[in-house]
Order: sequence, then C-alpha cells, then structure tokens
Amino acid sequence: MPISHQTTITLNGVPQYVSIRAERDHLPLLLYLHGGPGDAALPLVLKYNSELEKHFTVVVWEQRGAGKSYYDFGDSTVTIATFLEDLHALVTLLTERYRQEKLYLVGHSWGSVLGLTYTEKHPEKVRAYVGCGQVVNMKKASRTGYEFAAAHAGKKALARLKKADCTYTGKNWLDDLLFVTKQVVKHGGSLYGRTNYNPLVTPFLFSRYYSIPDLIRRQKGSLQAIKRLWPELMEVNFEGRTEYGAPVIFVEGRHDVHVSSVLAKEYYDTIQTEKQFHWFEHSCHFPQWSEHEKFHSLMVDLLH
Repeated sequence: MPISHQTTITLNGVPQYVSIRAERDHLPLLLYLHGGPGDAALPLVLKYNSELEKHFTVVVWEQRGAGKSYYDFGDSTVTIATFLEDLHALVTLLTERYRQEKLYLVGHSWGSVLGLTYTEKHPEKVRAYVGCGQVVNMKKASRTGYEFAAAHAGKKALARLKKADCTYTGKNWLDDLLFVTKQVVKHGGSLYGRTNYNPLVTPFLFSRYYSIPDLIRRQKGSLQAIKRLWPELMEVNFEGRTEYGAPVIFVEGRHDVHVSSVLAKEYYDTIQTEKQFHWFEHSCHFPQWSEHEKFHSLMVDLLH
C-alpha cells in the first residue's frame, strides 16, 4: 500500500514539516538532509528523486526555520547542536514508527555536516551515510571558492572581490559571502552547465506543496539561518576524523567548487573504515539532481 504523508511533527518543542513517501509498505527508511543552512529542498527531491520511492520510504525533513518549517528564531539559541538534537529525535521517531533499527542517511552540503557528524555519533542508527557536496573543511572550501571566483571575474567584479574577506569574519561578512557565492554560480562552479539557479527555483514555483506565503517564508528562513549559523559553520573541519561505525559514501560532482570536491576526495582517502567514493562527471554541487538517474542507481545498489 502506498505511503504519502505530508505532515508537521514536533521535534524538541518546535513544529517541523516532514514528507514521507513510498510506493509500498515496509521499504527501508531513507532520510534526506537538505543544504543551506535553511535551504529547503522538498520540491527538488520530489522532482528529481521520486524513483527512490520504489525502493525506500523516502523522508524529506524541512529543518527548523527552513521552508514550511519557518519561524522567527528571535532570541532563542540555535546552533549546529540544535539541529543534531532535532535529527536524533526524528531518527528515533521514524525508526520506532516503522519498526526499523536503522536508516539510510543522505546529507547534501550543510546537510552533510549534520549527516556525517550524526553518523559518527550514532552509527547504530545508520545503515549507510551518503554525502553529496560533502563539507570537510569550511575555511579551505571558502578559500577555494574565492580563488575560483577571482580567477574568472571581470574587472569590476575582481575589484569587489579584492575587498572581500573570504574567512567571513569581518564586519561585512554576509555581503562578502553572498557576492562570492554569486560569482561562483555565475561562472559555472555550482550548478553544472548553468550560470544561475533558475532550474533549482522553478520546481518550488510549481510545487503543489508550496504556496506563495511558503515561498516567502523559504527566502526568509534561508537568510535567517545563514546569519545565525554561518560563523559556527566556518569552524567545521572533519580532517583527522577517520573512523566511522557505519559505511560512508561520498557522491561528488567533478566540477564542484561551491564546496570543493577535491577537498572531499582528499579527506575520503584518509578514512580508515568502510567507504565508497563516486565521481559524477557532469555535476558540480548538486550531483543528486544534475545526474539523478546515476544517483538513483547508486542508492539502489546499496540495498544489495
């Protein structure tokens, strides 16, 4: 019997939106952790990854403050640890409800910070972790992105870049971050074959699950999360952490400079426990959508 639940559940006292879909009962759980921070992805997963519903019970979580889970953080404390607590609460709820000991975890970009950290802390809950656009060392990745932007910039943009601080710790760090990111996208280092994010925006505009107010909340939630979490995110560094109690799979776009895939491969080579690495040759930062059929095949192979 097909499963299709679009619902709001409370995690650690905060209502959060979750989509749960499968073509039949009793399929293994797969939880998708979106990027950002604050960049909800439900319409994109439904558009590009719906094939997974034939093989998994696919759970897409719109994290606190993101998309349909938007609320004003106000003066509340919101840190990476907060999201990890939410994630653990959700994993516990899902595995109990569907009577499964473990689940598959897919983390993209910011979601890969949560996913890899969670896998290290709770391997007993993870069948396998799949990182797309895996974050390894944010300071190094930011420098790589900045250097790419500078190498491709025109005269006017280069003048602006020379004033930017790619450690994103200065007074104008948010403006610097947004400008550098815009340049990386413009010169094809983020979405393969594109100089803008239009293909990633359109599915939201036509999604049956997203109203106009939801679209506005998504924008507010993304900016709010970046402002609140980016300083802490810049300190993230997995280097030196080489053992995981569950299989670790990296799915990397060959041309990703948004979050350097070269750094991901260098780190992968140091991991001492069960692992796989897959290059996606026609992808940058979004291999799960740019080459969704290949991604689907890889995920199904994990079941065998």
